[in-house]
Amino acid sequence: MGDLLGGSGTVLDDWLEAQRQAGVARPDLIDEAQRREQSSQVLTLLGKVLAEGSPVFPDDPAWDELRMHLDRLSESRAVDGFSPTETARLMLTLKDVLFKRLRDAVPNVTADAWSDIDEVTGLLDTLALYSSEVLQRSREAIIERQQQDMLELSTPVVQLWNGIVGLPLIGTLDSRRARLVMETLLDSIAETRASVAIIDISGVPAVDALTAQYLTRTAAAVRLMGAECIVSGIRPQIARTIVDTGVSLDGLPTRATLAGALALAFERTGRTVEPNG
Repeated sequence: MGDLLGGSGTVLDDWLEAQRQAGVARPDLIDEAQRREQSSQVLTLLGKVLAEGSPVFPDDPAWDELRMHLDRLSESRAVDGFSPTETARLMLTLKDVLFKRLRDAVPNVTADAWSDIDEVTGLLDTLALYSSEVLQRSREAIIERQQQDMLELSTPVVQLWNGIVGLPLIGTLDSRRARLVMETLLDSIAETRASVAIIDISGVPAVDALTAQYLTRTAAAVRLMGAECIVSGIRPQIARTIVDTGVSLDGLPTRATLAGALALAFERTGRTVEPNG
C-alpha cells in the first residue's frame, strides 16, 4: 500500500484538486498555502508509517505522530469554522485519489468491478458521515438540555417570608442566564404575590458593568410588577470593583449580607423582628 504514495508531489496535487472538487477546500476559511502544508504533512506521515508495514490503527504507537497531526488539524479546522462532515470528507477525498492510483497499479480488474467498488464505498462513506453528523447533533442536543437543566437548578427562587422571596445566585451571570433569572423571579412574584424580592450575589465571583446592568434591568422589571428588589452579598472586593469601575446600580438597595437584606425587607413590609429574651 505504501507504493500508492510514491511520487508524493503528484499525489498531493491530485488530493488538493479532489478537495476542491468535493467542496472541502473552503478558501474562505483557510488559505491555499496552509491547506497544502497540512495535506503534505498528512501524506508524509502516512507514507512514513506505511513504509514500516501496516500496523493496527489507531492504537499502535507507530501511528502516534500522524494521529497527533490529525488531532491538531481537526482542532484548527473546528476553530476555523469547518463542520465535522467537511473535516471527515478531507480524508475521504484522499481515498478517492489512492483508489485511482490503485486502478492503474492493478490493470487486470475490470472497469465494471471498479465501478461497483466505487459505488459501494461511496455509499458506505455517506452512511458513515451521516451517522457521525447525527451523533454530533444528538450530543449537542443532550448538552444543550443539560445546560438548560443546570441553569434552571442554579436559579431557585425561595419564599423567605410571606410577601418576601429570595434568589441566591452562584457563578457567572451571562445574558442567557440573566433572562432566565428575570423570568423565574417575575413568575415567582406573580405566583406568591410577593412585594419584596432579594437577589443574593454572594456566590457571584465578580460584578462588572454588564452584571450590574442585568441586575438593574431585573430590578426595573420587578418594580413594574409592583414589588421592590434588594441585592445582598456585596462583599468588600465587589464594593471596590463597583466604585473603581464606576458601575451604577441606579439606586438599587444593597446590603452586605442576606440577613441585612431580610431585615430591610421586613422594614419595607412593615414588620419588625425582636430578639428572644
